[in-house]
Amino acid sequence: MDPRSAANILKQIAAFLELAGESTFKVRAYEQAARSVAGLETDDLGTLDKSGALASTAGVGKATLGVLRDLIATGESSYLEQLRRDTPSGLLDLLQVPGLATEKIHLLRDAIQVDSIDSLEHAARSGELAKVKGFGPKTVARILKGVEFFRVNGSRTLYHHAVQRAAPLLAAVRAHPHVVRAEIGGTLRRHCETVGNIVVVAACAHDARAVAASFTRAPGVQQVTRGDTASPCITYADGTRLDLHCVNEGEFSHAWWRETGSPDHVRAVTDIIARVNPDVRMEQVHDEAELYALAGLPFIPAEMREEGYELEMAASGRMPVLLVPADIRGCLHCHSTYSDGKVSIAELAEAARVRGWSYIGITDHSQSAFYASGMSVDQVLRQHDEIDALNAAQQDVRILKGIEADILSDGLVDYGSDILGRFDFVVGSIHSRFAMDRTTMTARVLRALDDPHLTILGHPTGRLLLSREGYPIDMDLVLEKAGAMGVAVELNADPKRLDLDWRLLPRAKALGVPINIGPDAHSINGLDNMNIGVGIARKAGIEAGDVLNTGTADDILEFARARRSNS
Repeated sequence: MDPRSAANILKQIAAFLELAGESTFKVRAYEQAARSVAGLETDDLGTLDKSGALASTAGVGKATLGVLRDLIATGESSYLEQLRRDTPSGLLDLLQVPGLATEKIHLLRDAIQVDSIDSLEHAARSGELAKVKGFGPKTVARILKGVEFFRVNGSRTLYHHAVQRAAPLLAAVRAHPHVVRAEIGGTLRRHCETVGNIVVVAACAHDARAVAASFTRAPGVQQVTRGDTASPCITYADGTRLDLHCVNEGEFSHAWWRETGSPDHVRAVTDIIARVNPDVRMEQVHDEAELYALAGLPFIPAEMREEGYELEMAASGRMPVLLVPADIRGCLHCHSTYSDGKVSIAELAEAARVRGWSYIGITDHSQSAFYASGMSVDQVLRQHDEIDALNAAQQDVRILKGIEADILSDGLVDYGSDILGRFDFVVGSIHSRFAMDRTTMTARVLRALDDPHLTILGHPTGRLLLSREGYPIDMDLVLEKAGAMGVAVELNADPKRLDLDWRLLPRAKALGVPINIGPDAHSINGLDNMNIGVGIARKAGIEAGDVLNTGTADDILEFARARRSNS
């Protein structure tokens, strides 16, 4: 059992306990345990448990240790399953409405019997919600917007959570004695930011329908649709949905391709093949490359099979050589214990060395970010002295002096020029005052781009996937100015952000704006967000030459110097 999966289970338990009206102390105990476990540097909690280190981990108490040992032994939590059975499903949906905290859910349930998304929407639209104390017109409008947001996104999960959920499902399918091969398809294989159903395609040596039926009867299955076919949709007790497609061996490549691409992509390629090779049987192709060849196209990587732009590139011979993780030479967005990070600068540098990077840029929060323990000027100077000492003591990984400086409400970048000038590079980000209108927010960011110290514009739209929409901003104007001023834009690889949206990355590339893939790491494990960011960049057709941190440390320093000298 890995720490991330275990932490996710502990957070789910905390949410259920809060909904059930348990004591704040008990809820916070599970939340604290989740934070502690998420920061553990291991791939196997079982090893830590055997050594006694898990039991002595700060924040892990007797009850939470029992849950963790249940997970280590069985891969599941019987306590979570009990809580899930005892909690009305409608209340769980309400938790996913942005802005509707547990206290408000309790209030609405007691006051007007709101216990589901439908009843919440009805109460809002009928005027009943406005009669409840604390729910004025603006609050009601926000809740209706949150309901709409839930209806679009509520059944989806973040990419990295989907990866965790998919692993045991794929392993179970591969373990079936009549399954020759099984692979992930769908939005997960396309590396989408959020994922609905987990899609698995299985090549079967015997009756595909019988193989599929065996999974519909497995322990933990809550609901089955299309159950009498070789492609059932299976819903498990934890809410995970598996779209299982069982096919004969000879049909696997076509089925895997068909269940990977978006409907538009699959339809377009199928139509091309029908025109140029009308007599061919697509079901019998040996691999996906052969299928694209039948359409007269080069192979199109799975991540790009989305919206049609990839077919135009393929047909015109402009298919890019996509970025791969090995192209990344360093990291330019991570946080240490100087602000809200969990590890020291030395530990981050060692983790960078392990990942094969030659440099790491430390970007703790600036002084205005009091909510994230932003650094005072004295702390900045002390950090720079520590970095100088660490660089003098080792040569494997160069540590760069960076900062994630707040872009203030008036567009100024936190600190004065004398302090900003001390950094090797500056990431400028918005962390407050999200409610500005589009014109004001755009002007705020455009003014920040005038600051010659600003090297990289961090998470440019401020979105939090499945939780908060980005603030209103004219990104076309921002990208145009970034290109003109020589500022890079960030693809923030934190799986909760993945911001800038991949659909905007081709525009940035066309304008000559370098893209920095930043993991926004607050722990050692957080550095691995980089791989998620690379997958998102691949969706947009991004190549190594488009990415700032595929260059050397000297390239980064020269980029920052050029930015300052050209302004």
